[in-house]
Amino acid sequence: MKNIAIIPARSGSKGLIDKNIKLLNGKHLLSYTVEAALESNMFDCVYVSTDSQGYAELAIKYGASVPFLRSNELASDTASSWDSAKYTIDKFEQLGEHFDTVALLQPTSPLRTAQDIVNAYSIYKDRNAKVVISVCEMDHPPLWSNLLPENLCMENFILPENNVRRQELPVYYRENGAIFLVDREIVMQDQNIYGAYSFAYVMDKNSSIDIDDNFDFQFAEMIMKDNIKGSIQKSSMKI
Repeated sequence: MKNIAIIPARSGSKGLIDKNIKLLNGKHLLSYTVEAALESNMFDCVYVSTDSQGYAELAIKYGASVPFLRSNELASDTASSWDSAKYTIDKFEQLGEHFDTVALLQPTSPLRTAQDIVNAYSIYKDRNAKVVISVCEMDHPPLWSNLLPENLCMENFILPENNVRRQELPVYYRENGAIFLVDREIVMQDQNIYGAYSFAYVMDKNSSIDIDDNFDFQFAEMIMKDNIKGSIQKSSMKI
């Protein structure tokens, strides 16, 4: 079985300018995902899908493969990461490279580790899955949320049966955007990724930060520095 990691990193982000190459704790954001993919040893190819030659050069510096750039049509806000994945598979097959699984690893999840990727592939194999998607526990139950009318009236905002202690409600999970591991045929045929063949890989909330704006970026940097500090303290205790 041949596996490819596709790391979508188009330029021109509007929410946080050039976020994919913004320096996070002294390193380009993109680098954390490239390095995790390489360290996992799960991939025959770690490819960065980008429309920018500058981004491509950075990706290659960190060890990724970028034999071709993303097309102009796939560099817009309306193009999805799955569109990019299909384009990538097509291009590689034109070059004589065939892959059985596609791991979509967004660079906006810098706290996802190599071990997370290995664990996701273990679920893929053990469950005979066709899709594995990373998730994490939600901060707040969705039963405590609702739409608001124009007059902001909160009548029946929370239904009486849901107005209980959090411990009395079921645990809800959400996709965290870190790992989408999908069978090639499902990607190429636009099949539903949420089927009986799909399974979750549960990650902790600290590792599930998905950077969309500057607040997320600063929060990720704080968590990363705290993790490094904790590792140093553990090492000192062993000496």
